[in-house]
Amino acid sequence: MKQFMPTALLACLVFILACGARAQLKNGDKVPTFRLKDQNGQLFDLSSVLGKQPLVIYFYPKDETSVCTKEACSFRDAYEQFREQGARVIGISSDGVQSHKAFAEHHQLPFTLLADTANEVRKLFGVPKNFVLPGRVTYVADRNGVIIHQFNSMRNAEQHVTEALTALQHIPK
Repeated sequence: MKQFMPTALLACLVFILACGARAQLKNGDKVPTFRLKDQNGQLFDLSSVLGKQPLVIYFYPKDETSVCTKEACSFRDAYEQFREQGARVIGISSDGVQSHKAFAEHHQLPFTLLADTANEVRKLFGVPKNFVLPGRVTYVADRNGVIIHQFNSMRNAEQHVTEALTALQHIPK
């Protein structure tokens, strides 16, 4: 009986947490529209870019951590390739505007960083958590906002960039 109690409590906890979670978006799903402040404190409305260009939206855990910095710098280093594909790169984490501004300036990031301090957009996309850490997922959407590729990996930061660039090559011009 003693062995049953911790297992039952764990099962109940997992069930309760899962009830509040939304399923992760997948290929063929439409990107949900949202509005968040960027690293300059300006309100960014996703609907203003839908229909105009492909999107690479990547969720990451935290500014200035080793893997997140490696990922952001990989997107920075490949930024011209994304521009050649006509894509807009957007990074999203729960860090605030000031943190994003400092992060972007420190690493000379040329793309948009959005402050999802309440994790509302993360929940809209169904980005999973890994234990206590927010997940690291990249979504690629065509110009109509339809997801054509997603990649989920906490450790392979640079692979988010290669996956996104490969997916963009399959979008008809």
